[in-house]
Amino acid sequence: MNIRLLNTDEQPPMELLLLADPSKKIVEEYLNRGKCFIAENGKEIIGVYVLLPTRPETVELINVAVAEEHHGKGIGKNLVLNAIETAKSQGYKTIEIGTGNSSISQLALYQKCGFRISEIDTDFFIRHYDEEIYENGIRCRDMIRLSQDL
Repeated sequence: MNIRLLNTDEQPPMELLLLADPSKKIVEEYLNRGKCFIAENGKEIIGVYVLLPTRPETVELINVAVAEEHHGKGIGKNLVLNAIETAKSQGYKTIEIGTGNSSISQLALYQKCGFRISEIDTDFFIRHYDEEIYENGIRCRDMIRLSQDL
């Protein structure tokens, strides 16, 4: 597997990005402001993440997604660890990430990769998404924010 920055002449893998965020409008907005990285297995794109500068010396890891047929192979963890190393190499001091209260496995993964819960944005998904989101039998309502000092 190879992880690289998406070239400016390449289209972002929207089908993967929409796995992690169901709003095409929101995905397009942060793609315009951030840098998209893809994981490839040969010529097949199997994973994606976006790094978005938010404040001085701070970057947010957004939209970590892995193709469903490749779940359970450690690709998500490799993407998160790659994002952390990329942020460090670019001089950032803090990396942040947010996920839904219903995203149980993602919360575990991010903490295993060194992130700590820093805040909860109550009703984030109710305010910003028209459709209700359910995951693991739980309604996604709140954004759990995590961060890591680099």
